[in-house]
Amino acid sequence: MAKKHSIAEARSNLPSLVREVESGKSVELTRRGRSVAVLIGRQEYARLAARNRSFSEAYADFTRDVDLKDLAIDPEDVFAGARDGARGREIDL
Repeated sequence: MAKKHSIAEARSNLPSLVREVESGKSVELTRRGRSVAVLIGRQEYARLAARNRSFSEAYADFTRDVDLKDLAIDPEDVFAGARDGARGREIDL
């Protein structure tokens, strides 16, 4: 949970608050007891502001970085209980 500081406190302690958010923490700013803003570090901001990738883009990045053969994943083991083997229901067409 973020530490809370009034705007007046933040104004007088800005250098220490900047160090805090640089270390990965967030700081909530309040005015008259109500939350009005949040200070976050540059890396967290970049992460939040980044464009969301599509699944295909994320998968392409993953397969570029990871050799799937090295993972030794057997699809038969992974998906063994995923599908019901029953034939299904009877229907009249």
